[in-house]
Amino acid sequence: MKIGFDAKRAFSNAVGLGNFSRNTITALARHYPDDQYFLYHPGNSKPLFVTPDNLIEVKPKQFWWKTLKNTWRSFHISKLMREHELDVYHGLSHELPAGIEKTGIKMVVSIHDLIYIRYPEYYQKIDWNIYNLKFRHACRVANRIHAISEQTKQDLIKYIAVPDEKIEVIYESVNPVYFEKVDDATKQKVREKYLIPDKFLLNVGTVEPRKNLMALLKGMLSAEIGLPLVVVGQPTSYQIKIQTFIEDNQDRLEVMFLSGITDSELAALYQLAEVMIYPSVFEGFGLPVAEAQASGCPVITSNTGSLPEAGGDAALYIHPGKPEGIGQALMTILSNQDLRESMISKGNINAQRFTPANFAKQLNQLYKKLLND
Repeated sequence: MKIGFDAKRAFSNAVGLGNFSRNTITALARHYPDDQYFLYHPGNSKPLFVTPDNLIEVKPKQFWWKTLKNTWRSFHISKLMREHELDVYHGLSHELPAGIEKTGIKMVVSIHDLIYIRYPEYYQKIDWNIYNLKFRHACRVANRIHAISEQTKQDLIKYIAVPDEKIEVIYESVNPVYFEKVDDATKQKVREKYLIPDKFLLNVGTVEPRKNLMALLKGMLSAEIGLPLVVVGQPTSYQIKIQTFIEDNQDRLEVMFLSGITDSELAALYQLAEVMIYPSVFEGFGLPVAEAQASGCPVITSNTGSLPEAGGDAALYIHPGKPEGIGQALMTILSNQDLRESMISKGNINAQRFTPANFAKQLNQLYKKLLND
């Protein structure tokens, strides 16, 4: 098969949709090397993705397209697809290019969540309108919609009226690095590089209101948790509010912020941490939950959205709006070694659902099914 991808975020986004795009492309290229893959992206001076050998990058060549990269991505890719005689085109991040419905090429679009509809207060009006146009166009013209969780599928049916039979649920994959045991020497290098304490709690995710870091800090205070907290994630303006809260409670809270670390370094942090806490208000999937479990780290996460789908029977669930419950969950794990070991064992089993091989197999089957329709 000849398969094309919207690969912009694979080369440009360090986390989130960038990780999903890189994991998807790499898994398919590794497990189905006989297929031909075209990566359409507008170019990046500092690309974040080193592509496998059996991939073809397609970038703007003419000066005007290099200048108008977003226009090239939205309006010119459909023409290039026809020239490359693609069998399937997969939009990895909620959108499909204009005019693709006229090419005769089978189309898949991955929809990760409908948070912009559920929680519009997190978005500026202009961004909300752009998302709404792109999401609805993609859902309308796609031959099949890849939802990354059952929660996202139900939201697509409820909020955009997508027919049930048009949606395929395939959970995302975890980067293979998180399934590997990190050696002691590497762990020590990570400790020394970032001045990581001997024992610590871990939180992974962009420092933004929806990720609910404030509730975690209040929960730590309520339960008088004395361990330091390491937060790994891109900062936003919300971090100013968080920093103020920490300074007001500096005698009872010790918090470190890290960003821009590698996947290998994060794998080491997962394996060093006492527990990973992910109290997000809502997620389309919640990849850090699966990453932590694959790494052998017990997980506390929210009982909302798709997070129970990701955590399975291996996580300890809390209500994201109740900080005291977060604190109690932390105390439960930290004071019960048998429970902690049980959660690690169950987590390793649960994470096998998200291996790259399993993910690639399901996507490949979806592409073949489309071609046979």
